[in-house]
Amino acid sequence: MNIQAAAVLFDLDGTLVDTAADIAQAANAMLQAMGRTPFDEVTVAGWIGDGIPRLIKRALTGERFAEPDEGLFRKAEVLFGDVYEAHVADLSQPYPNVAETLQTLKSDGFRLACVTNKAGRFTEPLLAALGLRGHFDVVISGDALARVKPDPLPVFVACERLGVGVGDAVLVGDSANDMKAAKAAGMRAIGVHYGYNHGVDLTTLGPVATVDDMARLLDLLRYHGGSVTQRALS
Repeated sequence: MNIQAAAVLFDLDGTLVDTAADIAQAANAMLQAMGRTPFDEVTVAGWIGDGIPRLIKRALTGERFAEPDEGLFRKAEVLFGDVYEAHVADLSQPYPNVAETLQTLKSDGFRLACVTNKAGRFTEPLLAALGLRGHFDVVISGDALARVKPDPLPVFVACERLGVGVGDAVLVGDSANDMKAAKAAGMRAIGVHYGYNHGVDLTTLGPVATVDDMARLLDLLRYHGGSVTQRALS
């Protein structure tokens, strides 16, 4: 397969970096401080992908989309944030061949963006600590805009800031949120088989390709120059 593109957008958690251990430790520190029973890392990893607020709500309720008491949630949000911000990269590691692939793509002329549902106070320090921030021309965090993936708004904004049209870009991600955001934006997507996909078979969601190693992108992607395409961001 030969996928022509000018830019590549990457999800963060579960695509570029295995963050489950640090997130689980922060979630369990939060729960213990509130007198609650902690969860194992596998369970917490299954909650990743919809942003930290939703993960905290899942930890409090044990359900994917239940709503806890607002006051309880606000207390938990502060506890989690303080711990996770201080330990955002203690155990987190890039997946194999991530740094090398990003470097090669950038050297080949691709414009690169990280588009994540993770809040900026965690995203920027994590990327910096792992030596990945310099590869990206644009970073769109989960609290930067009014809506997050699977809404296509972050995809549109990333392309606008990169100076490319959505047809000249590809989104790489591990979850249904990524595939749905790309589809809603009219963008091609590439799924990764590892990460936090909640048991969803990404091949059923329309990616143009799937990979089990980030280095495979180098076999799939071919750079071509792209021009700005104006798109409505509402």
